[in-house]
Amino acid sequence: MFYELRRYKINAGRMDEWVEFMEGTIIPFQVSKGMVIAGSFRGEDDTTYVWLRRFASEEERERQYEAVYQTEHWKNEIAPRVAELMQPDIEVTRIVPTPHSVVS
Repeated sequence: MFYELRRYKINAGRMDEWVEFMEGTIIPFQVSKGMVIAGSFRGEDDTTYVWLRRFASEEERERQYEAVYQTEHWKNEIAPRVAELMQPDIEVTRIVPTPHSVVS
């Protein structure tokens, strides 16, 4: 099992709109396709957004990426809105919980 720690830079003044879009549209859509979302966070600087997704294996991650990002719904409805609200530089770090972590 591993997590993706995903960090985004949200366009100035758009954080409230971004969080509403993530929690009302993106996260429910991804969960409906099998993604496990472990957390969603906004930075105190009002431009940083971080979230965690959990995967059982690399094979599962590949299947879920396909199930989400290759859909017409994602390509035509979600992705254009994402491009309006955030910078294109996405930082993704794979992390593995340590033995005493509460999320393992």
